[in-house]
Amino acid sequence: MTFPMNSLEDIARAIKSAERILICGHIMPDGDSLGSVLALGSALEQLGKKVIMAGPDPVPQIYEFLPNKEKFRAGKPPESAYDTLIVLDCSVLKRLGSEYCDLPEQNHLTVINIDHHAGPDSFGHYRYIEPQAAAVGEIVFDLLEFMQIDITLEMAICLYTAIVTDTGSFRYNSTTSSTHRRVARLVELGVPVSRINVNLYEEKPRASNLLLGAALNTLSFSSCGKVAWMTVTRDMLRKVRAEDEHTEGLVNYSRGIKGVEVGLLFHELEGGKIRISFRSKEYVDVMCLAALFGGGGHSRAAGCEIAGNLKKIQNEVVAAAVSAAKGKVL
Repeated sequence: MTFPMNSLEDIARAIKSAERILICGHIMPDGDSLGSVLALGSALEQLGKKVIMAGPDPVPQIYEFLPNKEKFRAGKPPESAYDTLIVLDCSVLKRLGSEYCDLPEQNHLTVINIDHHAGPDSFGHYRYIEPQAAAVGEIVFDLLEFMQIDITLEMAICLYTAIVTDTGSFRYNSTTSSTHRRVARLVELGVPVSRINVNLYEEKPRASNLLLGAALNTLSFSSCGKVAWMTVTRDMLRKVRAEDEHTEGLVNYSRGIKGVEVGLLFHELEGGKIRISFRSKEYVDVMCLAALFGGGGHSRAAGCEIAGNLKKIQNEVVAAAVSAAKGKVL
């Protein structure tokens, strides 16, 4: 059954009527997903709700500074009773992971879907999808303000992290004047901007840097020079003792080369799947590019997962990226 899009007022009303709430984000949580879950969870606890914050994968090492991260339950869905499921930053059900993606189909649950990824497969009894938002953290900020919930310093740190990471430190074209106004409010609440940015960008785990070195050794370019890509295999991860979470941000190194319009990262997962991250600079809509392979995202940042042979997948994806970079219709 398809449900209509809702307003923040509808979302607030649904939340107020809930008693026991499970809040979750996507697999391999990034700063926006995790920061938004922790901020909203803390806010709803302030309202006296019984809240569980959970997801299939643990908190990545880089985000261990986030307040209340110890409340985040990783692994299988909690068995505790809850009447409402709030899903953040998930454009499609499969982004919830294999053990969570069936939860929205459970009849006893009211499902609230809050996201900033546009797409035809949005789900939930209540859906607030705002593609113009630079991060789900912006939407959560607006929701808390609408509900007149006092944003604590702990919530502000989580929301700042959500916004700064999903805007590429305010470098992406999704960043607006409204983004900066929201962040200014968070900074006024005492967010330690310098310390957070040190945690995010200047204290990366050793494994992340070793993996970067290995990935850069795979850096390849199309003959036109407009597409660059890197590869991370299971063997590379084992050799440098890295985890899947340490691939976060690697795709930006292929994008950040003069003359390159589309940057790609091919990340081999357990079970034979390949995760592909797409980034572009100026004119290629990588959301459309990712959609060719069953994925989605934003116009300048998107992704997908494909099962199959790595080399064959690379050839197909790179060919599509080259066509897009040359201005051909996909």
